[in-house]
Amino acid sequence: MTTLEEVAREASGCTRCRLSEGRTQVVFGDGSPSAGLMFIGEGPGFHEDKQGIPFVGAAGQLLNRLLEEVGLARGDVYIANIVNCRPPGNRDPLPDEIEECTPWLLQQVELIEPRVIVTLGNFATKFILDTRAGISRVRGEQHTWRGRIVLPTFHPAAVLHGGGDASPQMAALREDFATAVSLLADAPQAPEEQLELF
Repeated sequence: MTTLEEVAREASGCTRCRLSEGRTQVVFGDGSPSAGLMFIGEGPGFHEDKQGIPFVGAAGQLLNRLLEEVGLARGDVYIANIVNCRPPGNRDPLPDEIEECTPWLLQQVELIEPRVIVTLGNFATKFILDTRAGISRVRGEQHTWRGRIVLPTFHPAAVLHGGGDASPQMAALREDFATAVSLLADAPQAPEEQLELF
């Protein structure tokens, strides 16, 4: 059985797309390898690229605070991104870059076996749910993907750029984090036949 550590080691040398040319290092994921709750964001930024850990900048600090508010720590969940290398200038990841990185994310999901996935922002939500709908339209709705509950919500960075604690997005984030914890308590383990990658 392949382990998460083995996949992370393999991913650390990935050159499947152009993003490998400008990265400092691959930012694979962080947290519990058996987490019931998984967060999926867009991609690494400047601080993540330097440290090799997702969500360590300002958005990561907000994510940590939201987790604490619902009684969780980073070590209780797993945090990953749609792409593992920083796009130049923090631009949006391109479709072919997302496609090349998809096998890494699917392996993470298969090995961690989360029961609930929270997608953070437009890119993660559109990818996981295979939808063109923007995050404002689907935020807070419960969906099923590969036998798991998916709850889309705003990206913490959007809250920081949109007014911080006093913004409607912050209230929505708090509500969705609380909902995710409630869903986790009720969600059954995903059936084995739905864990297949392809």
